[in-house]
This record gives sequence, structure tokens and C-alpha cells, in this order.
Amino acid sequence: MTTVAEKARSAYGDLPEGWTSRRLRFDVSLNPKKSALDMKPDEVVSFVSMDAVGEYGGMRLDENRELADVYEGYTYFADGDLCIAKITPCFENGKGALAEGLTNGVGFGTTELHVVRPGPSIDCRFLFYISIAHDFRKIGESEMYGAGGQKRIDEGFIKDWMPPLPNLETQHRIAQFLDEKTARIDGLIEKKRALLDRLAEKRQALITRAVTKGLNPDAPMKPSGIDWLGDIPAHWDVKRMKFLGRARYGLGEPPAKDDEGIPFIRATDIYRGVVDLSKVQRVDRNDVPWKRKPELRPGEILVVRSGAYTGDSALVTEELAGFIAGYDMVYTAINASSEFLAYVLLSKPMLDGQIHLARQRAAQPHLNAEELGDFITALPPLSEQRDISISLSEEISRHRHVQSQIEESIERLLEYRCALVTSAVTGQMGGLQ
Repeated sequence: MTTVAEKARSAYGDLPEGWTSRRLRFDVSLNPKKSALDMKPDEVVSFVSMDAVGEYGGMRLDENRELADVYEGYTYFADGDLCIAKITPCFENGKGALAEGLTNGVGFGTTELHVVRPGPSIDCRFLFYISIAHDFRKIGESEMYGAGGQKRIDEGFIKDWMPPLPNLETQHRIAQFLDEKTARIDGLIEKKRALLDRLAEKRQALITRAVTKGLNPDAPMKPSGIDWLGDIPAHWDVKRMKFLGRARYGLGEPPAKDDEGIPFIRATDIYRGVVDLSKVQRVDRNDVPWKRKPELRPGEILVVRSGAYTGDSALVTEELAGFIAGYDMVYTAINASSEFLAYVLLSKPMLDGQIHLARQRAAQPHLNAEELGDFITALPPLSEQRDISISLSEEISRHRHVQSQIEESIERLLEYRCALVTSAVTGQMGGLQ
């Protein structure tokens, strides 16, 4: 069986002159003991959840707690420590950061972190870049133990990792170089993500305008009688969703998993009119309660029932026909165009208004069939519903194309960033040795 050390040596090959390679256990300590802390119980420290740990760096420090409240049951770290997520998929996604600027220099957080404290022979920022380099993450992924969503990295993997190590001065120089280069790349990525946000806002404004005012800017208008809806075209009606179709519930709990089985659509697969098929689970057809008729049909609308994206929705396309609905609602239009109502559910008055209010009526965000049925929409004649849907489909298709180009550009920048880091910390980049 190939050891972690052997995998590392194989990955890095020949080292530059003057560089060495040894197990990290000789240069760092893992998961330091909090008993050495000299603080009073009522002193304040930073508290960091997994959500606050960035991917490939960065740690959000917007929460403080008293030491007594976090001393038991949480992971301790201090300024200068490296925090690495140990559970899937956080480890594979690059979650990890150097702790800096902690309140009173101390932090506590999720137990799903390994804390690596650098010794005097290794630069803390150089150590951070080692931890996000391609080989460390990919080989670490292959060394995870456990099953399914509970796979973790053992601290022994970190202790036995054998990174190439130059002298301390060279480590400083490489870390400074990467600080500057990655900051520029991250700046470009942030600008592109801001473009995606503006594109999404523009897309929602386009949908909202079309489903509440129509396509003809010169159409005579009338008061809708609904404050948040305002004026609508004079020949339109105002209807509740329960008079335009019916809703049923998906299965909720998934049947047994089967990699060769039937695709099972979960709430996490649905976002702003799109079903993400890249991570869709498959389930055993023999474990599906077919009497409940959970299979999806083209033209139905999937609506998320609970969680962070309660009320998000997507139209069931031909591609999704025969898939199984999970913990979702499935709305079937009867007296209206399903395509039009799918766009209505993505409009600002619906997402930021009626759905938002419904979410707030329970301790946890939640939406049921009765609430969905009570939602109000402006409704044009059927032929106009179809015209609006066709127009929106064409416009949004163009938006999606631009979005795809921006996302591909971001992906290329992320790949370049990873390659740059890996090249620098393994001594492959001339001029830094």
C-alpha cells in the first residue's frame, strides 16, 4: 500500500537545489490544546462557523462570543494558525484559511476543522499555500475515510504530508509573490461575480416587467386593486394560483440510492428557474412508492418547500420527464400556461413579496400547497401568456449564454490560480528559488 509520504514524493519529483522534503509533523503541531489559554471566562473571542471559512482563503470574523460559551465543544485556534476543513465536500472545495485578526488573538469554531500551527522553520503563509496546492487537495481527497457525506481527512494525513521546503527566506519570498498575484486574480474574479449578480438582477427585472405589465408599453392600464402589484394592462385579470392549477407533494425522504437508478430531484438541485443536473442523485426504482405517482411530467413546475431556497422553482422540461420529485411541491397548470406561471414564480413580486412573507410565517423557512394556492398573479389572455413566455425564453436564453461565458472565465481564472500556487510552492517557478 502506497503511503502518504510516498504519494507526495511521487507527486513532486526532483526538487530544486537547496530544497528539502520532510513530513510536516517536524515543522508544525496539529490541533493545539486550549488548556494553555490564559484568559478569563468572560473575555471575548472570535467564533467561526464552517460557512465563515472561505474557499482557498479568507475567514469571516463577524461573530464574537464569550470564552466560557465556546470553550467546550468547539475547536480552538489562534492568530497565525492554519485552519483546514476536514469533512467532505468542504475539504475538496478548498475550504481553509489562515487565522488573522481574531478578537483577542483567539478563535473557536466548528469541530470540522483541523488546526495546523506552524513552527519556527516554516512561514505561516507559505504553509497556507501548501494546503491549497493541487497535489495536497487531490491526494488528500483519496485519503479520506468514512462513507458518503461523512468522509473526513485524518490529522495523520497532514502530519505525514511531505511538501517541498526551501529555506525560510525563500518561503517568505514565495508567499509574498503569491499574496500579490492571487490578490489580483481574486480581484478579477470578484468583478466577474459582480457581473453575474447584475445580470441576474437584470434578468429578474425583465421577467417582472413582462409578467406584470406585458410586452406592449402602450397598452391601456388599470389599477389591479393590489398595492404591491400596481397597475396592470386593462384587459388582464387578477387570479390566485389555486384557480389556475393544483399542487401535489413530492416524496420527501429519498428512496434507497442506486447509481444506475432513477434521477431524484432535491430542493438543492433547484435555483432560479434551473435544475442543476450535475449533482442529481439516483434512487432504486424498486424502492419508489409508485402509488404516489412521483414521476415528473413536462410542463409541471417544481417549487422548493423549505430551507434556504424556499419558493425557488423551475419548469419541468422534456429532459426531466420521468424523474422523481423529492421534498418539493409539484404544481400543474390547468387554466393557464405553465410556462407563463413558471416565469411568474421567478418575478420580484413573487420571490421578494408573497414567497418572502410565507417563509416568515414559520420558525423555519417553509411553504405549503395552501400558501402557494393563495399567491396572486396578474393574468393575461392565454394567447398573450404564450407570447410573453416565448419572448422571455428568447431573452433569457441570451442571458444564459452570457452567464455561461462569464462562469467559464471565472473557472479558467480559478484553474490558473491553483496552477500558479502549485508551481510556486513546489519550486517549479524560476526566479523564486
